[in-house]
Amino acid sequence: MSTTGLTAEQIRADVAGLIGCDEAELTPDADLLDLGLDSIRIMGLIERWRAAGVTVEFADLAEQPQLGHWTAVLAGERA
Repeated sequence: MSTTGLTAEQIRADVAGLIGCDEAELTPDADLLDLGLDSIRIMGLIERWRAAGVTVEFADLAEQPQLGHWTAVLAGERA
């Protein structure tokens, strides 16, 4: 999986902006679906991140919708 161009901070900012919450509210173990993220919005994020050069599939994110997991997948870091 290519993770060119994404940082943990950018992932957090993108998710927070999409669900309309403060970045500080997003803890690594927060369930993003419980916070209002749905499959359509996940696809929107995937398209944005693919445009930034990231190779990621819907299943990579949807199976475990926690910010910490997404950061590990997308940026190779732990949030």
